[in-house]
Amino acid sequence: MKAWFRGLVWLGFLILSAAWLHAGGSGLNVLLVVNQASTNSIQLGNYFAEQRQVPPQNTVRIYWTGGNINWNSDQYRTNLLVPVTNAIVARGLSNQIDYIVLSMDIPYQVIATNGEDSTTAALFYGFKTDDCSNNCPEGIPGCNLPAASFNPYVGSEGIFRQFQPNTPASNWWLVTMITSSNLALAKAIIDQGVAGDSTFPTQQVILGKSTDTVRNVRFVLFDDAVFDARVRGSYALIETNSNSPNGLTNLLGYQNGLLRFDIQSNTFIPGAMADSLTSYAGGILRPNDHTTVLAFLFAGAAGSYGTVVEPCNYLQKFPTPHDYFYQQRGFSLAECFYQSVTNPYQGLTVAEPLSAPFARPGSGAWSHLTANSVLAGSTNLALQFIAADASRPLQQVDLFVDGQLFATLTNIPPEPGNQVQAVVNSQALGYTVLDGDAIADVASGLAAEFNWPSNQLLLQINATAHGDRIELQSSDTNLTGINITNSVTSLTNTAGVLTTFISASRTNFLDTVARGRLEIDIAGTLVVGDYLQLSATKTNGATTTVSVTNSLSNGNVGQFVQTFVNAINAAADLQGVDGLTAEDLYVEVLDANTGLAFTSFNLRPRSIGWAAAGLQAQVTGTFTIAPVTVQQLAGNLGDLQPRNHFYVTAGVTNLALTFPFDTTAQADGYHTLTAVAYEGSHVRTQTRLSQNVRIQNTPLSAAFTCLVCDTNTALEATLQFSVAANTNNITNIELFSTGGLLASAANQSSAVFSVAGTNLGLGLHPFYALVTRADGQQYRTETKWIRLIGADSPFRVAVAPRSTALSWTATAGRRYDVLSATNITDTLGVRDSVTPTNAAGKWTDTNSDAPQQFYRVRTSP
Repeated sequence: MKAWFRGLVWLGFLILSAAWLHAGGSGLNVLLVVNQASTNSIQLGNYFAEQRQVPPQNTVRIYWTGGNINWNSDQYRTNLLVPVTNAIVARGLSNQIDYIVLSMDIPYQVIATNGEDSTTAALFYGFKTDDCSNNCPEGIPGCNLPAASFNPYVGSEGIFRQFQPNTPASNWWLVTMITSSNLALAKAIIDQGVAGDSTFPTQQVILGKSTDTVRNVRFVLFDDAVFDARVRGSYALIETNSNSPNGLTNLLGYQNGLLRFDIQSNTFIPGAMADSLTSYAGGILRPNDHTTVLAFLFAGAAGSYGTVVEPCNYLQKFPTPHDYFYQQRGFSLAECFYQSVTNPYQGLTVAEPLSAPFARPGSGAWSHLTANSVLAGSTNLALQFIAADASRPLQQVDLFVDGQLFATLTNIPPEPGNQVQAVVNSQALGYTVLDGDAIADVASGLAAEFNWPSNQLLLQINATAHGDRIELQSSDTNLTGINITNSVTSLTNTAGVLTTFISASRTNFLDTVARGRLEIDIAGTLVVGDYLQLSATKTNGATTTVSVTNSLSNGNVGQFVQTFVNAINAAADLQGVDGLTAEDLYVEVLDANTGLAFTSFNLRPRSIGWAAAGLQAQVTGTFTIAPVTVQQLAGNLGDLQPRNHFYVTAGVTNLALTFPFDTTAQADGYHTLTAVAYEGSHVRTQTRLSQNVRIQNTPLSAAFTCLVCDTNTALEATLQFSVAANTNNITNIELFSTGGLLASAANQSSAVFSVAGTNLGLGLHPFYALVTRADGQQYRTETKWIRLIGADSPFRVAVAPRSTALSWTATAGRRYDVLSATNITDTLGVRDSVTPTNAAGKWTDTNSDAPQQFYRVRTSP
């Protein structure tokens, strides 16, 4: 945090004293974990699976009865890590799963003798020990930063699957939990995430700097994130002095640091992210005087993050404001959070992970493949994908069969011999693609050209590659951003085809709107006669001196530095636009007995921009002071220099593909083919095409009949299915649904299976059977989709003012009758039937001739 003297602050200590006062993912890439001991966990998991189209084999059921707050490391391993790892391997999902979603009523904290981690972080990259080997402040294990807790994915703007965990034996998934104090609120998190997809919102993100000097420490990162967002073309990130979002609505995001505050239920729009830097924001579902992540989710956010144990205020343990920049690029919510936390081992991520408000998928269609087409032998299939725009070419296409990765059909790399070229102020630099180069290699190669000593001397531009993005910063004090022009070109060059592209955010560099900053650190004890003095030289050469001397025998360092800060801010010669202010005073008592204290504050120019930060300052006095030399107010130089972004992509904008498909490698019967095209950037937004087909290579078939069920079946019912093969030499008949295999029967050509609805829970479920003949040939039946519903409770029907629009709380999939009459004494007749797809039943009367109408809504008989 403070780089010189300041110790990290134990936030919990302050709490005691204060108490008195695919984007790059889809359902195909998700492993869903439900707790079979909790009906809420089952129902929530079913709801998420339906909303995100999670294949049934991607659901894992655990059985845990020990509560939803914490478990020890052995319990975590036995009841979660091992079942998850085994299921991924056994079901052939190792090359497919990037996300794991924990469906409520699963403990969120792992407690061991050598540390306490969140469950999401432990499952993300392994449990990280926290044994205070680095002399934790205050002797608190949580106030540590173990080297092994570094997150290699952080800040990468990379493809998650291409990174490796920080220890070879560690797990590696993007893990979030979806939970709340009740099922309805937990479902709302899913709704908020799904509703935000590809909406391209323009609403504001508030980066708040609270009055809490211990928890507002992230403000030093705000300018950098705001600058990058502005370069990209977004002006949604707003910095402000704020303690609370209370009273604000329609926000895309909020980030601050405060112990607790009020927040309203309509604060956020779908897809929003929000969090607060405080000790126990991740301490949910238990008594807690902190504002927790659940408050943000209840207020409409789709995701939040908070620590589950005292972390101290290490910036590395909390999301940087760059998570909003990653979101604007199109990354999914889980990718944003895990890219923005350097050491997330103590942090709980509660979020709908796939939400991607800025993802822009392409379009496409299968060619001459109609629904339920009959396929046999080896056949050629064809499809075509169209990119959303030229800056989002399509690079890779995968084929999934029945929700399981089958093959990569094509993966178009940057073509060796292609060249990406940039011209900055008439000077051309280029990089020629080498054999084996990936997108990141091309970006790094061009960045290296800018950083070559002769080019550095000529252009005075520093380049840094962040995955597929190149960030350019000008160090030329004679040029403002508007005077640094640039253009980029993608050239076929010596290659036969152009598959490598470069684009620029802007045609010229952008100037900053940040103010400079110089941190002054002061440590010592206070005695009579101590003094502090500021000497400031403006950019016009005028010098001002401000000094204070202590005359109190019972004063303290903090009060004395506050007097000094007040004197600086009152100095007449420093009031103009070319002056400066002293801000952000922080005081930490190191030894109450001796009065030893550490203080810091920032000197800031009163005007924005790099030129204004040229003001020079030095603080001297009878204390230990840093810095010891005259400095410009440019400690945040990177936030002040003009910048621009280049992006490297690969692929084609029109991807037509014909590929052979050997149907004999599949069971006969009914299948779903899903082709997924990925954006040729590190964002990897998916465009998906699905089609149902039927394979028939042998006479084998089977009849699949639901004996006791309906398209809507009560949960209490026992469902019955019959499977009858058309031959006698059958070795196995298996019934599958959500979570995989439900039942099997050996060595018989027909079977009747009974399934307890309570085992599967409320929600939409697919059912199909797999029949295996003695020679190994298999037949897969058609899939029957059945929604299990519970008993319907009485409900109120609301009529919108000055309209005939009816609404009521509904059960998704249940059919409702709408009845009406023009006279209250008449019998109400059925006007319509409605089957809502979510928890909101709606119907509007289009016949407005009658002067009055009386309505009733009932569950269909």
